[in-house]
Amino acid sequence: MGILVDENTRILVQGITGREGSFHARGCKAYGTNLVAGVTPGKGGQLFDEVVPVFDTVAQAVEQTGANLSLIFVPPPFAPDAIVESADAGVPLIVCITEGIPVLDMVKVDKYLQNKPSRLIGPNCPGLINPGAKCKVGIMPGAIHQAGRVGVVSRSGTLTYEAVGQLSDLGIGQSSCVGIGGDPITGTSFVDVLRMYNDDPGTDMVVFIGEIGGTKEQEAAAYIKTEFTKPICALVVGASAPAGKRMGHAGAIITGESARVEAKTAALRDAGAFIIPTPADIGSTAQMVIQQSK
Repeated sequence: MGILVDENTRILVQGITGREGSFHARGCKAYGTNLVAGVTPGKGGQLFDEVVPVFDTVAQAVEQTGANLSLIFVPPPFAPDAIVESADAGVPLIVCITEGIPVLDMVKVDKYLQNKPSRLIGPNCPGLINPGAKCKVGIMPGAIHQAGRVGVVSRSGTLTYEAVGQLSDLGIGQSSCVGIGGDPITGTSFVDVLRMYNDDPGTDMVVFIGEIGGTKEQEAAAYIKTEFTKPICALVVGASAPAGKRMGHAGAIITGESARVEAKTAALRDAGAFIIPTPADIGSTAQMVIQQSK
C-alpha cells in the first residue's frame, strides 16, 4: 500500500516552466505520476508538454483540476510564499524540493502552517515515491525502485538513493520512500513518517537514515522505543565531521554532544533498532533482519 501518495494523487508543480521544474515534472510524468497541472505566475493558459495546463495561481489549478498535492520547484527567495500559497489554496500535501531557503523564512512558514491542515514535506528534500502505485513526487531516480514492503525514511537524498539501490539489488522492494529534508526546520519529522509506516499494513519493516545535527534522531528513538511495532534498521552518518562545521545539509552541523553520531546511534540502539554499520551495509543489514523476522 505505502503511505502519503497513491495512484489517485493528483499532482501540480509550482515552477513547472523553469529549468528544474520542467525537467523533474517530465520525470515524474514518465514514471506514471498523475500530473494534472502546473503553476507559473504570468504563464497561465499555456500547456506544458502540450497536455498539462499551466495556471497563474495554485488556487486556480486546484479549482479546475482537483490537484491535491503541490510539488515545489521555486527559487529560495520565493519558495516560502509558494508553500504558503499552496496551504492557502487548501492543498493537503505540499512537497518542497527547494534548497537554500533561509532558516528565518522557514520559521515563519512553520508557524503559519500550524494553523493550516496542510502537511509539508521538506524543504531541501528529494520528495517521496510509492513504487507500487507508480507515483513519484520529486527528484529521485524512479528506475532504481521496485514495489515491496520495506519503508525508507531519510534526511539525506543521496543516501535514500543508495539505500534503495542496495535494497532493489537484493530483490527487496519498497512500500514507500520519504526524504524529510536536511534543513534545520522541516515540515514533517521522522516521528511523523514512522507513525504512518507503523499504521501501514503494506509496510513490514523500515530502513531509517539519519545524520549529524539537531535531535531529530533522538526524538525518533523515543518513539521507536515506546510505540513502534515493526523491525527497523538505522544508520546515522557524519561520524568524521568536526564540531561546528556544516557537512552537506544546512541542518548537518554538530552543535553539542547530542548532535553527534555516537549519541544518536546509542539512542537508536537502546530503542531496539538494528544498527547499520556503514552506508555500504544498508542492504545486507535489511536482508538479515528480514530473514530473522520470518
